[in-house]
Amino acid sequence: MISTRGVARATVVVLMVLGLYSSAALAGVQYTVTDLGTLPGGSQSFGNGINDSGQVAGWDISADGNHRAFLYSTGTMTDLGTLPGVNFSSAHGINASGQVTGSSYDAAGNGRAFLYSGGTMTNLGTLPGGSWSYGNSINASGQVTGWATNASGIYRAVLYSGGVMTDLGTLPGGSQSFGHDINDNGQVTGVGTNADGNYRAFLYSDGVMTNLGTLPGGASSYGNGINASGQVTGWATNASGIQHAFLYSGGVMTDLGTVPGGTYSIGDGINASGQVVGLFHDASGLYSHAFLYSDGVMLDLNDLIAPDSGWVLIQAQAINDNGWITGYGYVGGESHAFLLTPEPATLSLLAVGGLMALRRRR
Repeated sequence: MISTRGVARATVVVLMVLGLYSSAALAGVQYTVTDLGTLPGGSQSFGNGINDSGQVAGWDISADGNHRAFLYSTGTMTDLGTLPGVNFSSAHGINASGQVTGSSYDAAGNGRAFLYSGGTMTNLGTLPGGSWSYGNSINASGQVTGWATNASGIYRAVLYSGGVMTDLGTLPGGSQSFGHDINDNGQVTGVGTNADGNYRAFLYSDGVMTNLGTLPGGASSYGNGINASGQVTGWATNASGIQHAFLYSGGVMTDLGTVPGGTYSIGDGINASGQVVGLFHDASGLYSHAFLYSDGVMLDLNDLIAPDSGWVLIQAQAINDNGWITGYGYVGGESHAFLLTPEPATLSLLAVGGLMALRRRR
């Protein structure tokens, strides 16, 4: 027979642990911030994608103003080079194997999506008759999504798989589409035009592109990130025409609002737990800060790092399933890519909470 006194005691402990965690999340340091630096001679860097091993893909601005794709791994930032004949590249997505996708130019000066794997950057080409392509995201199978121009010069969302680039089409009545993120099931999110010319977030799954709609009274939406469950984040306009980050799940688009006192917000990345990262603008509308949305609350990530860190976190681009975050911010007067890792105390509180919950169930 289970003791009601034991259940009550365990319940109290769980509530205390969760209360401590909630208070810490709102008032204490929760993340360690690591400066990813720049490539030799570089002046700025931007983190765009992260995998569960903590490897980061992004791009650096060199002293001569050119962009170079990088891979950050175990404390080292590596220049991924460019396609032959040019001096420009940027990395946007990375998978569990450390394969990277992004964009460069070919020798003729046309933009080209690339796949970087095993030290080699491969040109993914474009759609038949097209001249441009752009790689945004890559999944565990090496499938890449992004966009490319077709023979008519129209932008189309694409899926590159098995050496073939496929046009994903667009929404009914629309003409353009752009692929932004792909999960390991091959589902893609992005944005396309609909029949009235407005941009709408989409979910592409099993050969069908679905319009995710927008917030009540709004006109436009963009899909930026998708997780393994097919949940999507991005931004949509509301009835006042203001952009707000959203979470699309189970056929419903939820307005994530903004940080208290903020104006608009944009969701950029989402992990398996449904945590969302992105940016919001402050009350002035002039300055943006990185945010974390978790358990129904949107927090300014600048409030979750040491106040004397010297950082201002501007935009969070991606979050992995361990809760690690990358993006960019200002430090020492320069824009640098960052890596945020949860403090051990935070993880310990969550672990204790889980153990107490398990004990309660028993």
